Amino acid sequence: MRPMTKITKKDLWLLTTQIAVWAAIILLPPLAAWLTKREWDLTSTMALYVWGITRSPLCLYFLNFYLFGPWLFFKRRFVTFAIANIIAIAGLNYGFLFFNHFHGNDLKLPAAAWAGFYSGIFSYLLLNCVVIASAIGIRQFLNMRKIKQQLEEKRLKDTEAELAWLKNQINPHFLFNTLNNISSLTQIDADAAQDAIAQLSDLLRYAIYETNKEKVPISGEIDFMSNYIDLMKLRCNDKTEVSTRFAVSHNFDIAPLLFISLVENAFKHGLSSNRASNIDISLVEENGTLTFACENTNFSKNDTDRSGSGIGLENTRRRLDLIYGGRYTWEQQSTDELFSIKITLVEGK
Repeated sequence: MRPMTKITKKDLWLLTTQIAVWAAIILLPPLAAWLTKREWDLTSTMALYVWGITRSPLCLYFLNFYLFGPWLFFKRRFVTFAIANIIAIAGLNYGFLFFNHFHGNDLKLPAAAWAGFYSGIFSYLLLNCVVIASAIGIRQFLNMRKIKQQLEEKRLKDTEAELAWLKNQINPHFLFNTLNNISSLTQIDADAAQDAIAQLSDLLRYAIYETNKEKVPISGEIDFMSNYIDLMKLRCNDKTEVSTRFAVSHNFDIAPLLFISLVENAFKHGLSSNRASNIDISLVEENGTLTFACENTNFSKNDTDRSGSGIGLENTRRRLDLIYGGRYTWEQQSTDELFSIKITLVEGK
């Protein structure tokens, strides 16, 4: 058994609007007659005349909008749809269509009068067909708008799901690299490793409890990156130079953990144990524009593991596409010796 279609407030509002429109079409001519002559006989005659003309189009409109259209036309049962409308038109206009058959012999009208009569019948049938087409057209428009709205809702849900997946990809990736760094540090300086664990605890607290929102204050992101960079610097030797610049004049919201993968990428590919290494990271706001820049020496690990590739950069760019699509710029350069990336966002977007 087919489940009953749930009637929503939008459906009731649509029905009410259509009834109001048809009521206006039917009642306005009698009302105009009453306001003009103030004669009840003229008003009632006008009302009966208008009702006689609009009765068939009115019934055909609602039949096609709520019955023939959804159950026949939009299910591609076009022959049945046409037959149903022919039967409806004939039933609603039986006396009018067969007037000549019943009364033709009683009325001695000239041929020109009958020609005008049949022309009127043709025009009235054409009007009924126009009303049927209007009902189907309006229903089609509403169906398309509903489908478009459903697709938009699905797109938003898919986008939210993808953003959540991308964020979940970032957090384990960050945790994995950081734990490796602390593990290496325990063999060098146990006290420093203990401090690093406490610092990691603060980082994880922010990542777990503060980033479960669509946007977070930029100040929290700056503190997070600063702490992360300090943690990474613990394993750098005296041949590594790390410089940072954070200059944001006022607080506003951005997507959480947006740039951390790029910072990870810099430390992953920009450090060497026996060669001079440089990492320069900045996050600057100026004239309503937020600019993140990162430049680091580029030490290739192997042919498939190079700066500018991997899950970090891919996820960051995908998140930017989903959250700031069309409202950011991405500049990236990579050579055998140097890798740099620059991302510009419009404030508050």
